[in-house]
Amino acid sequence: MPGRPPVVDPHVTTVTPALRLSVLDRSRIRQGRPPAEALRETVGLAREVERLGYHRFWVAEHHGVPGVAGSAPTVLAAAVASATSRIRVGTGGVMLPNHQPMVVAEQFGVLASLFPDRIDMGLGRSVAFTDGVRRALGREKDAADHFAEQLDELLGYFDPAPGSRTEVHARPAEGLRVPAFVLATGSGADIAAAAGLPLVIGGPGGPEAVIAAVDRYRERFRPSARAAEPYVVLSGNVAVAGSAEAARELLVSEAWSSAYARTHGEFPPLAPAAEVLARTMSPRERAAFEQALTGHIAGPPGQVVAELRALLARAGADEYLVTTHAHDRAALLDSYRLLAEAAGLAPQPD
Repeated sequence: MPGRPPVVDPHVTTVTPALRLSVLDRSRIRQGRPPAEALRETVGLAREVERLGYHRFWVAEHHGVPGVAGSAPTVLAAAVASATSRIRVGTGGVMLPNHQPMVVAEQFGVLASLFPDRIDMGLGRSVAFTDGVRRALGREKDAADHFAEQLDELLGYFDPAPGSRTEVHARPAEGLRVPAFVLATGSGADIAAAAGLPLVIGGPGGPEAVIAAVDRYRERFRPSARAAEPYVVLSGNVAVAGSAEAARELLVSEAWSSAYARTHGEFPPLAPAAEVLARTMSPRERAAFEQALTGHIAGPPGQVVAELRALLARAGADEYLVTTHAHDRAALLDSYRLLAEAAGLAPQPD
């Protein structure tokens, strides 16, 4: 793993390496609020986590989802990069099967030209969830099957093969060094390994499934011009508060949105936690809600940092991409602040 700046506690004689923590924000819409407010809050959050010392700030891509305003990640990344000055900015991710690789190369070429050495290109292989949205995007359900080929084409626009005489050039992307990451929940790890790219992994199956995928990625990794050795970013929901109960409450709004999506087929805006907890849920809704509350890292600051350190060590991972969504924005900001302080991140001057 690459070296990390040490965090020195004056009360002990040992040196604890600082965690490398980053943030993924999905521009979640809050109940009764307009999507524009969610987008402005994403930009505001980026400014705050930059000040707190987080390493990256990434935005996501969702189409036709009532509870998510982030549908155009490269556009939103441009707004975030304009509003910040040091933090790395990128996508977690652009869903490549939804787009033509040349267009994606051009978009990141523009971003990297405007914000040199700050742009990350996180790429996923998911397609839109509904038939209607897929038709609107001009994509079929099996579009993800061609992700490896699309990825190769995309990277080729930045780094044309020596001696190639392609008639198509993606300007201003050609020749730019834009770090590329592959987002995976399982089999995508093999694609990242074959392409010699960093891996971002989370999703279902729990820590054991994630660690197994990471091990397979390391075993199959082929060094490339973009990455000489494996680089692993773990990703997941993290909630930090003064007590375990308060941290769990931070997860309630997002858990209910997930449960509602599983039982009603629509992912709604975030409702207040108190409103969710007061609901009379059907047995099916209750089961989905309780399931959605599990598998996350939540609790007081010291406990959360210990869990993150242990998980990163078990996986041999280099970085953790934190996702936190809550209806209570003040509590959300406190969660990121408490985590940064407990993890020893170096705050930046205003």
